[in-house]
Amino acid sequence: MGETEKELLGRCLAGDTAAFGGVVDAYQDRLYSFALRLLKDPAAAEEAAQAAFVKAFGALHSYDTVQPFAPWLFRIAHNACMDALRAGGRTVSLDAEEFPDLPDCARAVDETVSDSLDSERIETLLASLPAIYSEALLLQYKEDLGPADIARVMGVPEGTVKARLFRGRELIRAKLKQAQPF
Repeated sequence: MGETEKELLGRCLAGDTAAFGGVVDAYQDRLYSFALRLLKDPAAAEEAAQAAFVKAFGALHSYDTVQPFAPWLFRIAHNACMDALRAGGRTVSLDAEEFPDLPDCARAVDETVSDSLDSERIETLLASLPAIYSEALLLQYKEDLGPADIARVMGVPEGTVKARLFRGRELIRAKLKQAQPF
C-alpha cells in the first residue's frame, strides 16, 4: 500500500523535495482536467497545471496542515488559470457581489441530471456555462469539494459559491428543458 497524502505532505514539509513528485503524481490528472475545462485549450491547460505545481512547491511552507490539501492546491491552479486567461486577453467575470445564503438543493438536481444524461452531455452542458458557474460545479461534482472549500479555491465568500452553484444548476435545468420538449 502506498503512502497516504498526509504522510507524503509530511515528507515534503520536512524538506524531502523528491516526495513532491508523489504529490504531482496524485494530482496531475485532476489539475490538468480542471485547467482544461476552464481554459478550453490543452496547451494552456498543461502550462497552467505545471505553473500551479511550481507555485505550490515554492509555497508549500505556507500550507496550513490543519486544512485539506486539495482546496489549497486547486486555489493555486485557479489562480494559474486566471493568469492564463488574462495573459491571453480573455477575462472571466468574477462578480464580487455578496449573495445571501441559498438553500442547497444540489442532490435533487444532481439526481435529475445524472439520471437523464450521460457524461459526454454533462461535459457539453458544463462547457456551455459561464466560467464562474462551471468552475463551481466542476469543483463540487468532479472534485467532491463542499461550498466552504470551493470558496477557498475561488477566493469568494461561501454565499457567493452557493449562489453560483444554484445558478449553474438552474442554467443546466433550463438548457435541459429547451432540449427536451414536453
